[in-house]
Amino acid sequence: MRIAVVGTGANGAGVGADLVRAGHDVTFVEQWPDHVEAMRRFGIRVEMPDRAEVTDVRVMHLCEVATLREPYDLVFLLVKAYDTRWATELIRPHLAADGALVGLQNGMTLRDIESIVGEERAVGGVLEVSSAMFDPGVVERHTPPESSWFALGGRNAVAHESAARAAEILRSAGTVEVVDDIESAKWMKLVLNATELATSAIVDLPLSGAFRLPGMLDVVRVAGREAVRTGIARGHALVPILGLKDVGTDDPDEYVDTLIDAVLAHYTLPTTLTTILQDWRKGRHSEVDEINGFVAREAERLGGEAPVNRRINEIAARIEHGDLEAGPHNLELLVGP
Repeated sequence: MRIAVVGTGANGAGVGADLVRAGHDVTFVEQWPDHVEAMRRFGIRVEMPDRAEVTDVRVMHLCEVATLREPYDLVFLLVKAYDTRWATELIRPHLAADGALVGLQNGMTLRDIESIVGEERAVGGVLEVSSAMFDPGVVERHTPPESSWFALGGRNAVAHESAARAAEILRSAGTVEVVDDIESAKWMKLVLNATELATSAIVDLPLSGAFRLPGMLDVVRVAGREAVRTGIARGHALVPILGLKDVGTDDPDEYVDTLIDAVLAHYTLPTTLTTILQDWRKGRHSEVDEINGFVAREAERLGGEAPVNRRINEIAARIEHGDLEAGPHNLELLVGP
């Protein structure tokens, strides 16, 4: 089986390296020129809490995709949510007719992927992997395969069978569940992301430190509760994620609290920076509008409100536009009146 990993930043490179080390035929497709060159010269170095691994990988820059001749049977897409459509269009001509594209991303990207490659070739994915990348060719992976978690699923029988096949391969990178309701699973991960990614970035602190600020946990819990209720209004179910078995599926508030507690206990190191904070420290655009902004817009579309998510999105937009500097002084803005 020929496999491509499109988007080999911190998560994509870490996952891709695991697949290569398991003996799979994998090609990395990446847009950062320095990163491409570093991987070609030195391989990809993945630094984990208890070990470091260097893996030789086959890698190409986006501009080289047009030279491909043989199709890929399986593509893992690990680009930012806002890059989904163009990246899917880029690789679509090189996806086998009976192949599958797996969107391992934050945000509700599955329908976008389906609109480009078709419902039968689109597989939704959820991932809980904590990692960072600041230097080309080097991944700081805080959750090694032993503690990484994924969920895959399709919205029809053909795609769901592809999800099961992809899961067998992805298990080289962590625990993988094939779930019947992948869109609910993706929304519940969106709930968790709405609580943690932008809130900690706005105060420019690692996740564990941000959550210790006075009043911060109240803000993140309300953001999660707004998101989970918006998901219910969309028709999503409170399905277990992160491998949790005892998560409450009857009480939305309890559900949110359980997710937050699980991430702090099992997926967070004292130095863990969320993906949004990493983006800002690199001067990059983040996914906040596809997370908190999306929750706020969906709530309003359905006749409800999500004022905390809207506030988080607005503060984040000011930071991205250069009108406000991230830092603990923004706590007052987050907590609000």
